[in-house]
Amino acid sequence: MPAHDVDLRGLAPDEAPSRDAVAGVTDVPSVLVRGPVPALAGVLAALNAASRTADVVVSWEPADDKLSRGLARDLGIGTGAEREMTLYRDDHGGVLLHSGRVEPADDGRRSLLSRRLGAQAHHDNAKVADGMISRVTARPDWQAVDTLRVTVVVQPLRPPRLSRGRALQIACDPARVVRDGVPYARPVSRWTWYADDRVRWRLAP
Repeated sequence: MPAHDVDLRGLAPDEAPSRDAVAGVTDVPSVLVRGPVPALAGVLAALNAASRTADVVVSWEPADDKLSRGLARDLGIGTGAEREMTLYRDDHGGVLLHSGRVEPADDGRRSLLSRRLGAQAHHDNAKVADGMISRVTARPDWQAVDTLRVTVVVQPLRPPRLSRGRALQIACDPARVVRDGVPYARPVSRWTWYADDRVRWRLAP
């Protein structure tokens, strides 16, 4: 039986797919996703919400933007056999594939480089931020198991703080969150990204 085709090649790299665009993925044994990183993230989020990540095999035909090329390389698209992958989730119903960041909300007065926000962040048991920072970035490590790489930039042009672990928790001033290139709909004051060690998704490269 051919894979269910989710053709989202018209989706912009900074745009999330609609619920209708990914609605059919939970009722089939396999899915082929065509489009940028947010297209794949939208399909995985729908499968996770329906508790179907272990049942549906996902293939991806990446778009030709920078994020898609980078993630395709990290995932080994086009190589190897079907395999189980870590599901990196957040506490707002989304998934993370390439990178996510928490940064100061746009105040309309200063450039992003000059904006800062108050934040406290823990990466597993380690406190990685406590005070004014410029941004926090989280990246799944696809070469490891259940591991997020986190970078905290306290000030531009200064060496960042680097850490590795399973879960990142942030409490902060109202902040802008960007998941795989897509801005979250509203400012947040709390955010969590974590590798869910209870759930896997199936990738057919």
